[in-house]
Amino acid sequence: MEWYWILGLIFCALMGLFLIGVPVAFAFLFVNIVGVYLLWGGEAGLSQLVLSVYRSVSTFSLLPVPLFILMGEVMFRAGIAPKMMDTLDKWLGRIPGRLSMLAVGGGTLFSTLSGSAMAGCAMLGSVLVPEMEKRGYRKEMSLGPIIGSGGLAIMIPPSALGVLLASLSRISVGGMLMAIIIPGVIMAVLYGGYIVLRAWLQPELAPIYEIERVPLRQKLILTCRYVLPLGTIVFLVIGLMFIGVATPTESAALGALGCFVLVFIYRGWNWEVIRGSISATLRITVMMFMIMTGAMAFSQILAFSGASSGLVSLAGGVDLPPVMILIFMQIILIFMGVFMEPLTIMMVTLPIYMPIIKTLGFDPLWFGTIMLINMEMATTTPPFGLVLFVMKGVAPPDTTMADIYRAGFPFLVCDAIAMALIMAFPALALYLPGLMS
Repeated sequence: MEWYWILGLIFCALMGLFLIGVPVAFAFLFVNIVGVYLLWGGEAGLSQLVLSVYRSVSTFSLLPVPLFILMGEVMFRAGIAPKMMDTLDKWLGRIPGRLSMLAVGGGTLFSTLSGSAMAGCAMLGSVLVPEMEKRGYRKEMSLGPIIGSGGLAIMIPPSALGVLLASLSRISVGGMLMAIIIPGVIMAVLYGGYIVLRAWLQPELAPIYEIERVPLRQKLILTCRYVLPLGTIVFLVIGLMFIGVATPTESAALGALGCFVLVFIYRGWNWEVIRGSISATLRITVMMFMIMTGAMAFSQILAFSGASSGLVSLAGGVDLPPVMILIFMQIILIFMGVFMEPLTIMMVTLPIYMPIIKTLGFDPLWFGTIMLINMEMATTTPPFGLVLFVMKGVAPPDTTMADIYRAGFPFLVCDAIAMALIMAFPALALYLPGLMS
């Protein structure tokens, strides 16, 4: 049987299982079992599948994933973020869209402590939306910035999704985490610029209100107490990795330890926070690793059947500029983001995309950065973006899903602009990895 028939059957089976509601991990497992049995020689193929599953999760480069997730869970459950937000609020002046800008600033800072877009959205929504409603902010300026800023957790280290992408693509985990920093900051700047411009043009969306003057001394004290210690965590995770003192795994372990120390300083030894954080981390990690084991075996089936090499040859033979092929690949990812969550999209497409990218001569770190922006968009793309459902859970009762879709759309446009900038200027993604020790 030709490789394209095998590829078509595999994808039809996989998408069919997704559509009828089979969990992603079990869908991959079913397709893999049938595939290896038919293509790899019956029982011998099943034995090889077990070895493949074992090798896929016994990789040292995956250790930062549960540690990054643990960091986010600890900081989210400890309730330290509201104090940080209150301190940032005192530094903002009478700028247009003041609370919306606070959402962007707080979301960016919280993203350096948590790899979860959903945790960031839940925290920002529960802290800021009631105050925004009280100040007369329209939903476009209260919900939208939180939807956009919550997703920045995917684009700013510690990013568990970034580690998984690097591991699956066989590229440097540290390089991947460094590559996404500048694009993440660019996205935050685009969000802030849009908010200020929109609030200036339509002041009724974000009414200006009188703010209490806070002495400089008090602001400095609060900053030293609630913001600078969080900067220590950022240095442990990003700084040590950048200067070459620690590997990504060591940086993740130090960051997790630093989070526990901060919680102990601020709240004392709280068993509820520790127990809940570890339990949630285990659930999320097991889910992610189960999906990943299926995806690794899936990529091997594609390679064995000749589908991977066939697609690479097809892409190389297409009479189109490589950039046009890259753009077409991103359009496919955006379309998939309408129906699927980011981890599943990555597992399905990376085994196909990465050989093509290498054949076309693109830098894998640069492509990985563009793909992560696309995955961030998938969390906020209607109708099934996970962050949109989290926003619905913390929004006021009269908020409809249509309100949330409208509020989030301008920030999807900002994400698309950021993606175009990274595609046009690869140095924005490759500059920091090039400076790493």
